[in-house]
Amino acid sequence: MKNAREGNVILIVEDDYQIAKLLADTLRENGMTVEIACDGSEMDSQFARNEFDLVVLDVMLPGEDGLSLCRRLRTKTTVPILMLTALGHEIDRILGIEIGADDYMTKPFSAREVTTRIRGLLRRASYAPVSRERPKLYRFEGWRIDPLRRQVHDPSNARVPMTTHEFDLLLAFCRNPGCILTREELLAVSHAGLAGPIERSVDVHMSRLRKKFEKDAKDPVFFKTVRLGGYMLTAAVEVT
Repeated sequence: MKNAREGNVILIVEDDYQIAKLLADTLRENGMTVEIACDGSEMDSQFARNEFDLVVLDVMLPGEDGLSLCRRLRTKTTVPILMLTALGHEIDRILGIEIGADDYMTKPFSAREVTTRIRGLLRRASYAPVSRERPKLYRFEGWRIDPLRRQVHDPSNARVPMTTHEFDLLLAFCRNPGCILTREELLAVSHAGLAGPIERSVDVHMSRLRKKFEKDAKDPVFFKTVRLGGYMLTAAVEVT
């Protein structure tokens, strides 16, 4: 059970004590509760004792590395993950995002900047939140969406591969069926805008989402474009 503590509860998984302490002190100054783990084993122990609102996860860790830990976390929880690394190669960032990280920062970094990123991720996570202990399944027109495992199955029960961005957008629609979601709101629940302008980035990801769900992506039935508004999921969604 989560301890009854005020503010968001953050877990920092970082083997460099000075970095972990600097970041923890800054987050505590901003009203957050912080726990620190130096490796995967301590991370598992922390999760056995507490619930967390966000995990800051270093890539280069002793034993099991951060990418492996991120992948493992994603099989058990939807908690937001911010990855930290000394590696500056774009492929590392892409890999981290694709296996389930929500954001990615390269060392050296400002503790204040990390705090700003964390606040943004917490706002995103609070957008129509789902219980992490017993996450709901969403169903519409035979489709099944599992937020915990981040999996999608089509009406024939075949698993449909989804990128992180596509799944985040889909989840936002399932939580708000029949509601118009603006591009700005969709950007807030995904990282669709990291690669370019908001309009182009969101539209590109929506186009890919339609190709996976619609019989005719050019004449969508489920994901409708609302002129001067944004997008809307028209199907009735069942929560089980």
